[in-house]
Amino acid sequence: MRLVMTLLVKNEVDIIEKNIRFHHSQGVDAFCIMDNGSTDGTQDIIAKLQKEFEIFLEINLEKYNQGPWMTYLAKKSRQLFNADLIISNDADEFWVASTGNLKNHLSPSDSIVTVPRYNFLQSIDDMSSKVCFSKSLYKVVSPILYSKEQQESKAELALLLAKISPKVIVNPNGLLKIKGGNHRAKHLKFWGHRECNDIEVHHYPIRNYSQFENNIINRKKLLDSSSNVRMGFHYKRWVRLYESGLLEDEFKKMSFDQASMSFLIDLGVVELASESLYSKLQRI
Repeated sequence: MRLVMTLLVKNEVDIIEKNIRFHHSQGVDAFCIMDNGSTDGTQDIIAKLQKEFEIFLEINLEKYNQGPWMTYLAKKSRQLFNADLIISNDADEFWVASTGNLKNHLSPSDSIVTVPRYNFLQSIDDMSSKVCFSKSLYKVVSPILYSKEQQESKAELALLLAKISPKVIVNPNGLLKIKGGNHRAKHLKFWGHRECNDIEVHHYPIRNYSQFENNIINRKKLLDSSSNVRMGFHYKRWVRLYESGLLEDEFKKMSFDQASMSFLIDLGVVELASESLYSKLQRI
């Protein structure tokens, strides 16, 4: 079985090599990547990794259009790499198998496999570390069900504790489309859709302030370009805070001191993961 990962990236210099090396160790055979105009050296790192791994890289400078682009990459993966299954991924997401590697929990007969996704929180100590996000052990397992309106406008909330959508692995044969965010897909073989809890997506949305601010600046440009842009309520919140000069204050609320972490663990909102991403990467 050939397992291919698709990635849509922009300015991911601090994480893209970790992502590719980790997933290759987890059974991914090849990578089909679209870069939407990185200016930070991301493309150079991918070019270097092409000497080690099967990687296709396409540069696309058009206006961001995630769903159609990821559908295109899925079909390109079938054409270039003879993919049986495709993981639609983001650079800040790491797909972890409960046992063995990812292929142990997948079958070529699958059409769509939906897997759960969990935010990982950084402690204040994590944030000050050179390896930063990858040291985190704090996994949000029982998220708080904030409404969309609260996520956009309510000041007193911890947004990384909110519920996040799952992700999908798709079979390119019969694939109709991958929907924006890579959370859902449509397939001709709809009866082959299943859920799998033996694979988890570990999401590290906040890595450092510079990365966070640049992401929100790009989101603002998208919102300014058209009134029809679809975007999560949390991004609209962060764009508004950026425009108000309050984004750094919001960022500071996204790392937690030890007392807060202990309280969240006692409530069952957060649990300690058995191993950090940093430890996993050290074994590769």
